[in-house]
Amino acid sequence: MIMKGLGRGFDSLIPTDLVDEEFDPTATEDKDTSILKELAIEDVVRDEDQPRREFDQEAINALAASIKEHGVLQPIVVTKEDGKYKIVAGERRWRASKLAGLKKIPAIIRTVDSQNRLELSVIENAQREDLNAIELATAYAKLKNQFNLSIEDIAAKIGKSETSVQGTMRLLNLPDDVKKIMVKEKLTEGVMRPLVSVDEKTIKKVLPKIISEGWTARKVERYVSSKKDKSSTALVKAHQHRKEEDALGEKYNVTAKITGRSLTFKCKNDNELKELIKSLL
Repeated sequence: MIMKGLGRGFDSLIPTDLVDEEFDPTATEDKDTSILKELAIEDVVRDEDQPRREFDQEAINALAASIKEHGVLQPIVVTKEDGKYKIVAGERRWRASKLAGLKKIPAIIRTVDSQNRLELSVIENAQREDLNAIELATAYAKLKNQFNLSIEDIAAKIGKSETSVQGTMRLLNLPDDVKKIMVKEKLTEGVMRPLVSVDEKTIKKVLPKIISEGWTARKVERYVSSKKDKSSTALVKAHQHRKEEDALGEKYNVTAKITGRSLTFKCKNDNELKELIKSLL
């Protein structure tokens, strides 16, 4: 069983590449071999053979604060051994949950054998040529989040470059409804990847054109680039008179704003307005 609809955001604290069973090619197999339940924190132990020994305490503190407010958005993965549950993936979340004072933590429980079999199944599925890009990205995310594999490990096991794996995984940052449209309309990774860095409003504005007009990846890139250029130009124009505005504001003790060919003074009260008028006359 895999938790679904766990939420997004908190990029630096909780991964945005959460595993959504709707796009998980091994979801059915996983349900047959996994149990999702809340475990007592005291019954969960770290894997002493886990090579990672050091954790950034500042990051753990920040994650603990987020968990206090939002809860644990992504379950840890454990295997049961000697009456305890040994962490396979998610030690950072477990540490932060203890720091946050939680008594229980959501966990996916698997046997060692089922964990190993499922990892092989996910890898085999990730190597299939008929997977759409979102399913492929989800398989990568599952290997990263539930099997403790690094991007380098995933790339080596799948037979692709690290850059390719990271690029595909970035698609998971697209809005959920956009991902569904991407799958339904069979839109390629190349066409959709430029939209990852674009705001949701712009994506939904251009997506119908991409579909109806059959835009190429290059055309989408040019569109996104033009939007960024316009945004940058507008930002430069908005701030080109900042020095003069600050100088005028300091001279007359008001807020000065230059827009186009207009100069505006904003006063806090009537007395400030009277003083400004005297200074200008």
